[in-house]
Amino acid sequence: MPDPVKRRRAYNSELRSEQAAETRRKILHAAQELFEREGYAATSMAAIAAAAGVSLKTVYLAFETKSGLLRALWHLLLRGERDSAPVAEQSWYRAVLEEPDPERQLRLNIRNSLIVKTRAGRMLDVIRSAASADPEIGSLWARIQTEFHDNQRAIVQSIADKQALATHLDVANATDILWALNHPNVYTLLAGERGWSPERYEQWLGDLLCSRLLRHGPRETT
Repeated sequence: MPDPVKRRRAYNSELRSEQAAETRRKILHAAQELFEREGYAATSMAAIAAAAGVSLKTVYLAFETKSGLLRALWHLLLRGERDSAPVAEQSWYRAVLEEPDPERQLRLNIRNSLIVKTRAGRMLDVIRSAASADPEIGSLWARIQTEFHDNQRAIVQSIADKQALATHLDVANATDILWALNHPNVYTLLAGERGWSPERYEQWLGDLLCSRLLRHGPRETT
């Protein structure tokens, strides 16, 4: 027969884990609202604790520092619920690399990036604004840029391996083009400043990148 003591311990352990995860979500949600509204520098850990309805000690135990909290929030917004897995290991990114059709690869990459931009674009602005004043946030910002460039390069390399890359481009130049045009700054300018809809942005960028990066350009649609 199952040991009732072990069962009770396992249940209590699972319950504590669920409670800790829920507390973590509350803190991250409160931090996102405050960071986006007040900015990173003006938001204190005490304010985050109050907004989350937890003690200040709980916030520090969960994230140690404000920069650590911001980093955890960024990873959640970028990666989704699997926030411990790098983008390169996320199923939605692997689907792009494994897609056999080069045009669909580019358009799927744009769609995935657009989901992240709409979910995390404001937080990216917070990180960029705080980077110059906080060395730890500066390191985070630099790593975000490097990882984004590396992930775009892997997609370009996959297209090149299919002999589908435009003949006048090498992988390095094509990566820079994809990285720059797919960068959140472009989306902020067109969607935020000029009022483009996400659908218009996605179609425009897909057509542009296919025409610039692919050997045969985008397929005609009817």
